[in-house]
Amino acid sequence: MSDVRLVIGLPAGSLADPNRGGNLINLLKHAGFATKGYDQGGPSSFPITTVLMGWDGRPQEFGAQLAIGEVDIAIAGDDWIRERTLEFKFEYDQDIKLERVLSLERGHVRIVVIRRPVPEQQDVDAWFRALFSEKALVTVVSEMPYVALEWIQAKAQQLGFAASHAAYSVQKYKTPPRIGSGVVIYETWGKTEAKVTNGSVDFGFEITQSGSAIRNYGLNICAEVMKSETAIWANPALKSFPEKYDLARMFLLNLYGSVFAENKVLLSFNARNDAVPALLEYLKEHKLFGDEPTMNAGPNFTEFGVQLEATCKELPLARVRYELLKLGATHLETIPLDSSIPGIDALAF
Repeated sequence: MSDVRLVIGLPAGSLADPNRGGNLINLLKHAGFATKGYDQGGPSSFPITTVLMGWDGRPQEFGAQLAIGEVDIAIAGDDWIRERTLEFKFEYDQDIKLERVLSLERGHVRIVVIRRPVPEQQDVDAWFRALFSEKALVTVVSEMPYVALEWIQAKAQQLGFAASHAAYSVQKYKTPPRIGSGVVIYETWGKTEAKVTNGSVDFGFEITQSGSAIRNYGLNICAEVMKSETAIWANPALKSFPEKYDLARMFLLNLYGSVFAENKVLLSFNARNDAVPALLEYLKEHKLFGDEPTMNAGPNFTEFGVQLEATCKELPLARVRYELLKLGATHLETIPLDSSIPGIDALAF
């Protein structure tokens, strides 16, 4: 047996917590990859699928680990992968290429620019133009300093201040500025809002879901930098190693099935053959099958299987069941789905 194993970066924190929104533990279990130790903070392993190796870490670090090949694939937010990619570019002059291979449809956040309130008639560009004009050294705070730096440089270029504010320094909050003009970006580990509210910096970049904490601090959002969600990322070089690439495909396809099945159920029911035409018309009208409905016809009865979105407001599950029963469905059962994979080519990777 080959000793090749796929090394998977598993994020610690809220994404793994079964009592919070991420719940990766159950997602992995439904995909066929039950974990051991992950719910206890590690060390994490896959006792059933031992060809997988869990590497416990922080999403903030996985971009760098992917780039140097320390992990093969990793679960991380788009924002943190972008941050590490930009750090390699700005600090090490290295252009790394990582591939986003699967959205996990959770962990949705926005990266926004926050500032203290300004007169309503002053638009964003006017405010930044005044700031760059008045201050040779602009100060910023961010948990993602390189995402901030990229955005600031683009804004300075747009407003005609690329030359005067070309210099930059990324440093810990709040160490003495290493430059006399340009942009100093203080890297922080949270409470960005407090630093902006108290006037410690000119403005900040914040990670937010609803924006409520920003409003509570009396600040406003003046620009959106990017949207982010949790996804699986890979180093494209993985494709050069056939055994590992095959393991990655197995892992990704099964995890895709787990994500795809979330909030879906399978309706199984019987119908007398004389009721089949009306039921088929209903299923067709409401687009409740793909290429063709799943049917198993017998001499007197036909068995149906229909996959349905359980939380769809436009076509509620309760309404569908009621209508099917009215049209002649019998022995209707609702079966929760743990996994649903359309086919081997469900992923482009």
